[in-house]
Amino acid sequence: MTISSSQAAEFLAAHDQYLILTHVRPDGDTVGCAASLCRALRSLGKAAHVLPNPEITPLFSPYLKGLLTPEEFLPDTVVSVDIAARSLFPDNALTYLPRVDLAIDHHPSQEFFARETCLDAGRAACGELIYDIAGLLGPVTREMAVPLYVAVSTDTGCFVYGNTTADTHRTAAALMETGIPAAELNKRHFRTKTLKRLRIESRIVEGMELFDGGETAVAAVDLAMVAQLGADERDLEDIASFVGQVEGVKNAITIRELRPGTCKLSLRTDPEVLNASRVCALLGGGGHAAASGATVEGSVEEAKRAILWAIEQVRHG
Repeated sequence: MTISSSQAAEFLAAHDQYLILTHVRPDGDTVGCAASLCRALRSLGKAAHVLPNPEITPLFSPYLKGLLTPEEFLPDTVVSVDIAARSLFPDNALTYLPRVDLAIDHHPSQEFFARETCLDAGRAACGELIYDIAGLLGPVTREMAVPLYVAVSTDTGCFVYGNTTADTHRTAAALMETGIPAAELNKRHFRTKTLKRLRIESRIVEGMELFDGGETAVAAVDLAMVAQLGADERDLEDIASFVGQVEGVKNAITIRELRPGTCKLSLRTDPEVLNASRVCALLGGGGHAAASGATVEGSVEEAKRAILWAIEQVRHG
């Protein structure tokens, strides 16, 4: 069942003992939403905790300090944030998949696995929805606003991606009015790179392949590269956005080898020309019209052939 943000707020106000779930390879949107929602629920006197995510990086883990689930906690109500598909549940969250009471999301590829779903696919970030819901529950404090700003800003590439709307800017402005350190957050997430990250970007450029007269770019990050550079997940955060910065590229494909025989595909497109969600749906994934992903079995080369095949199917289907 799909419900509105006001109905979601009513649901949250009426229940207690909350466990909040984030998705695999957690980004700023899912972490920021979880942190802010948890604080909003606690401001109402509710018991609320965020399930630890084994893949969270040091870039985002500070926003969940003091909010993680104690071992003895037994939830009555389970809420997922920014999770569109069953395949995006971390291993330690799978036990809660059959009993998600409320899913809050902004992906058009939402699978409706929860008893109730608050979905608005027109939002640039799930953080925009959480801001609305938190505001209906009570005042949005600075402590709630900091992770929400991270949620909204990271899912819009610091407000430069095509998904950014006037409402996105209005939400960001309202968050800034609470006194958050916006400049500090922007520097941390958009203007600071590790030396290892810069070396990875250099390797990506060296190995990048161009197709369609330079409009489609394919770049790979394999396990050997990561191991050789001693990189970790923080060094690879949002690496998919890098390829699309090349002049003339309209379809940016990043292939990340997760483990031998399994690759994560990320596709960024001009949605007026190619719908990324339709492409990735052919490979069992999904997302947004301009940014989607899929996980496929096979080598990096096999993953490349699969995504190029899917693009051709959508173009000529």
